[in-house]
Amino acid sequence: MRADVPLRVFLTGASSGLGEALARHYARCGATLGLVARRGEELDRVARSIAPATVSTYAVDVRDAGAMIAAARDFDAKHGVPDIVIANAGVSRGTLVEHAEDLEAFRAVFDTNVAGIVHTFHPFVGPMRAAGRGTLVGIASVAGFRGIPGSAAYSASKAAAIKLLESLRVELRASGVRVVTVCPGYVATPMTARNPYRMPFLMDADRAATSIARAIARGKRFHVLPWPMALVGGLLRMLPRPIFDLAFAKAPRKPRQK
Repeated sequence: MRADVPLRVFLTGASSGLGEALARHYARCGATLGLVARRGEELDRVARSIAPATVSTYAVDVRDAGAMIAAARDFDAKHGVPDIVIANAGVSRGTLVEHAEDLEAFRAVFDTNVAGIVHTFHPFVGPMRAAGRGTLVGIASVAGFRGIPGSAAYSASKAAAIKLLESLRVELRASGVRVVTVCPGYVATPMTARNPYRMPFLMDADRAATSIARAIARGKRFHVLPWPMALVGGLLRMLPRPIFDLAFAKAPRKPRQK
């Protein structure tokens, strides 16, 4: 890519929280942005707030593969193949397998947090491979390291996202296309604002966006933030199952949405 051509970034979940912070960060860097979110009015608000950045907005649900393909083709036609695609859209809900009314919540979480990544990346893999460049970034979570009681759908979806991104990274290894897995801990967003428990190492969304953008620019394959959560996450993964079970048996749980 020539130095005089602005960075092109395609980003989902851009209407609030971490996605909005990432949009603001890249707008300050002079990037051309493709912003995707379900809520069109909020998406337009974000686009207006980062003027005069060049922005194309798409009021699209990442669960809709056809709509995501159409958005990707429109961005490509207007601005060219993105340099960075960030699959950030995600949902978190308290869930319990025993409750029939939670079955739809499980489906919605997996469709957004896992299939949504596939739908976001799919239209760009071919063009990026043909160009021999580009970066695909998936926002997973430290919650995907172990199964968190009361958040089975979220933990399982983020664990699936981590493995999906790992598979894709190896598949594209010789293509020139990089794949970055990002695992945030707690970030102060509307999603975490509903959590009724203490969130260690809670990170401001703007600081999180800066950390993620730096990791992408440095070519990292796997990035956990903030750094203390990387240590905690590593310990969590190493905990023997009996100790993990005992430690988390009475841990506070995310409320179910009834």
